Parts: sequence; structure tokens; C-alpha cells
Amino acid sequence: MSEEKKTNYDVIVIGAGPGGMTAAMYASRADLSVLMLDRGIYGGNLNNTAEIENYTGFKSVQGPDLAKQMYEGATQFGADYAYGAVEKVELIGDEKQVTTDMGETFTAKALVIATGSDQRKLGVPGESEFSGRGVSYCAVCDGAFFKGKNLIVVGGGDSAVEEGAFLTQLAAKVTVLVRSDKLRAQPIVQDKAFKNPKMEFVYNTSVTEIVGDEMAVTGVKTVNNQTGETGEIAADGVFIYVGNVPMTEPFKDLGILNEKGWVETDEKMATKVPGIFAVGDVRNTVLRQVATAVGDGAIAGQQVYKYLEG
Repeated sequence: MSEEKKTNYDVIVIGAGPGGMTAAMYASRADLSVLMLDRGIYGGNLNNTAEIENYTGFKSVQGPDLAKQMYEGATQFGADYAYGAVEKVELIGDEKQVTTDMGETFTAKALVIATGSDQRKLGVPGESEFSGRGVSYCAVCDGAFFKGKNLIVVGGGDSAVEEGAFLTQLAAKVTVLVRSDKLRAQPIVQDKAFKNPKMEFVYNTSVTEIVGDEMAVTGVKTVNNQTGETGEIAADGVFIYVGNVPMTEPFKDLGILNEKGWVETDEKMATKVPGIFAVGDVRNTVLRQVATAVGDGAIAGQQVYKYLEG
């Protein structure tokens, strides 16, 4: 006779990125029963990051490698891990009921939201049409398809510049289109990029349309934000890094989101609903990095224990 699948836990962690895995580790180390739920492989956006140079303890580490080490740490004290995209969260008395797209329902006394954020879309004609046919939001995932090609990166922050630099290892040329008159990336990131002979920066420029043929992307239409002059740049691929949007749709009826959809918490990672905490990129916070997500996760894991004990 097969063992019945466990569905009731002390705490459910929704999302297995750096913050979620850290929360699961702290909670399970406190001898709580823990379930980590994620719609994909553990690691979250770490799996889309080539090289990390700003995480304490590592001079440099590949994102997927760090994800693997974090997962091993997160599960060493008995935390369970399951696949499933959360579709709904309901409050049943003091318990939290979580329903996934796999048709499964789990309950717990406490909940940690660690769903992170997703790449913001440009919202221009051709973007959805050519998604997967030249339009991408992940250099690590898709860069290998563009060896020796000319690419466009849209954005001026850390992600745009760092991923653009990664693409130069494969592409013939990377043109970075920046909406304003300067980059928002950290100075050290900018310095490295400006020294890269394969990178070119075009400022005060927005993409108005992504164009292509029946097969794939062939370029973008642009407008100069100062002069209004329009143009077109030929390219074999377009990589978009223009910010993030929170992954909070399943939680919209809980009353814990701000007007932009980010989860509001206090310094203990607690939302206004008792027993519901949030960590990492999904929070309304000033910095979204691996280090801050891990810090959030440590606090939440400990606060979950205190909440259940209290």
C-alpha cells in the first residue's frame, strides 16, 4: 500500500528562489514541517543569471551553481519540495489553504510568499508575436542561439548591462538602447561594459516596434526621445530588461498588496494578515538582490517559528 501524500504542514513557502529556500532552511531547522512550492526548478532567477560577483563568500559564482548549493542547504533539515503554480490562497480560520494548477490542495498554519518578480514587457507591437523567435528576456537561456549575430539589448540598469556583456561572449555585436541620457547600472558594471569593444550604447532611444519576417526578428523601430526622430536598427535578436513586475496574482484578495502589486511587510517580514510573511523580490523594498532575499528569508524563517510558538 502506497504512503499517502502529506498535505498539511506547519509552513508553506511559495517560491524556491534564494529567499524562499533560506526561509525553508531556517524553519525546518527549527523542527517545523515545511513545504516549498514552485512552478519550476528551484533557484528562481538564479537560473537565468550567468555570473554573480556581489554575493558575500564568492568572488564569482554561476547562478545555477549557487541555486544548487542553496537547495541542498534548504532541504537538509527535512523540508519537502513540490512542483506547482499556486492559483489560489484562502484563509480557513487560522489556517492557510493553497491550491495549485496540479489540482492539489495544501494547508498550513503559516505561509511565506517568495514568488519574486518577472521581467516587465515593453508592450510594443511585435513583442509577443516574436517571443521565442528572437525576442527574449534571458541571455543565459537563449544566448547560445545567437552565436555570431547582431543583438539589441533594451534597458539601462544592472541587468541590461550585465546580460549585454554576457551576450558579447557569443554575439558579434550588442547594441544597448537606453531610454534616458545615461545608464542606471552601478559604476563598476558600467566601467566594464564601456571597455567591451563589442558593446555599443545608444541613448535617449525607445523601441516602438519589433519587426521581423515569417521566421524571426529582423530589427526594431525606434524613436529619439529628445528629437522625435524615428529610425530602424537591424538585429537578429532583442533582449529586454526594462524592470520587473511582482508575481502576486494569487494573493490579490488577501489585502496585503500595495497599489502596484508588491507585498507590503514590516521589518519582521510580516504582512498585515497574521501568519503570512513575504521575502525577497516580491516585497515592496528598495533593493532586489540575492543577498537581500537571503536576509529576508532568514528573518522570515525565524519569525514563522516565533509566530507558531506564540
